[in-house]
Amino acid sequence: MDYRQAINKAAALCSRKEYCSADIQKKLVNWDLSDEEADKALQWLIDEKFIDNERYAAYYVRDKFRFNNWGKIKIRYQLRGKQISSNLIEDALEQINEAEYTEKLAELLHSKKQQIKNKDYWQTKAALARFAQSRGFEPDIVFRAIDQLLNDIT
Repeated sequence: MDYRQAINKAAALCSRKEYCSADIQKKLVNWDLSDEEADKALQWLIDEKFIDNERYAAYYVRDKFRFNNWGKIKIRYQLRGKQISSNLIEDALEQINEAEYTEKLAELLHSKKQQIKNKDYWQTKAALARFAQSRGFEPDIVFRAIDQLLNDIT
C-alpha cells in the first residue's frame, strides 16, 4: 500500500472510532509503510485532529468504567500499554466521579456476594476482595466497601 492510500485508510478508520497514536502506528507499519512514512502519516493524522491521545484517553476511561466495570488501576494499566502518557491518563481518570465510582464498586460487590455459595465470613471477604481487585479497584476502597457490605448484612 502506498503512502496516500495508507493515509486515506487511516483517516477513514479514525473517522469511525477513536484510536490512539500507538494503534494507528502499528496499522501503518503493518500496511508496509517505512518507519519514516508511518511517522509522517501519523503526524498528519494528529495535526488534522483525526488522532488525539487526550480525547482517546477520556473516551477509554469513560467506556471501560461504565460498560466494563473496570477500576482505575486496570484502566491505567491498559492505557499505559497503549503508550498514553501518564499525565493524560491521570487527567482522564480524574473525570470519574468518586461517588459514582464507589457506588459502582458497591453494586459489583453486592452482585458478586449473591453468587458466593460459601457463607463463611472470611472466605466471603477474601472472594469479594479478589474479585474487586481483579476488576482494577484500589485495595483501600475495596476493603472499605466490603466491610460496609458485610456489616450491613450481618
